[in-house]
Amino acid sequence: MSDSIYFDNRVQNGMSYEEFLDTIREKVDAGAGNQKTENDEKLFGYVELNYSRKTRISKTYTPSETIQSVVESILEPQFWLVITEDWCGDSAQNLPYIVAISELNPLITLKIIQRDANLDIMDLYLTNGSRSIPKLVAFSENGTELFQWGPRPQAAMDLVKKAKDLGETSAEFIPKVHSWYAQNKGASLEEEFVHLLSNQSR
Repeated sequence: MSDSIYFDNRVQNGMSYEEFLDTIREKVDAGAGNQKTENDEKLFGYVELNYSRKTRISKTYTPSETIQSVVESILEPQFWLVITEDWCGDSAQNLPYIVAISELNPLITLKIIQRDANLDIMDLYLTNGSRSIPKLVAFSENGTELFQWGPRPQAAMDLVKKAKDLGETSAEFIPKVHSWYAQNKGASLEEEFVHLLSNQSR
């Protein structure tokens, strides 16, 4: 499996979640005044909002007994690679749950790489031809791919597809997606991870 992306130094040396949060804190602490263009200011607004979302979810989420049981039953090391960006709203709504789930078993190592600095890796894991994030790819310790997840729970994916089919713009449907996240509170993500992990050989 020497050709597996798992062995790429960028993957192995990816950021921990805390390191990822540190980079976001630095941006937020620097303030909006350092943004050079209107687009930079827009992205900064997303980063700031997403940091608040991540913090809120991390403080309020308690994994269910079902997901705890499934994750704790993993007996072989797994490496979870998350491809994302700090301005990504879907990442802010999902990554804290994924991190909390990974922390239920010390055999799971989670690393994060940024999409835009690693487009060649991102392009190996497209969703319907797009560079959608967050994208999680799990590997065994010998580099075998175990499963993929992302960029949203299926129910949220269906919501977006329906909105696009109806001709809605992103400005119209994105608030609906975030409303769905607020109501779902990670339940759909948990269900999907229970299914994915239950299908793995232990």
